[in-house]
Amino acid sequence: MTELDNPPPDYAVRGRDLMTGIPKEITVTYAEIAQALDKSISKIEEAILSALEATPPELSADIYRTGIYLAGGGALLRGLDKRISIKTKLPVHVAEDPLRAVARGTGIALKNIDRFQFLMRD
Repeated sequence: MTELDNPPPDYAVRGRDLMTGIPKEITVTYAEIAQALDKSISKIEEAILSALEATPPELSADIYRTGIYLAGGGALLRGLDKRISIKTKLPVHVAEDPLRAVARGTGIALKNIDRFQFLMRD
């Protein structure tokens, strides 16, 4: 787990107590949430390392120069960029407006689909 420079405050979670069935509120810390997410984030790290191993040399050079960009909702997990950077020893950046980045990129690709026809399999 990566320690955060500016950890978020504890968070109150409300729900039904599964033992009693009575509504209840508990407080969780970022450390507890990080521990719960650790296995999933480790799998993401493994997938990134596997993808980097399979990357052609010319693309690897670009990644080394520009780094990795995170997009989507997961990119908003505080400290994820730092953790992946430590694991890969590469610069990791969060895309501008990460929640919409994937949709915008897909839109750009669809507008220019004729340029990407060579990527399509027969």
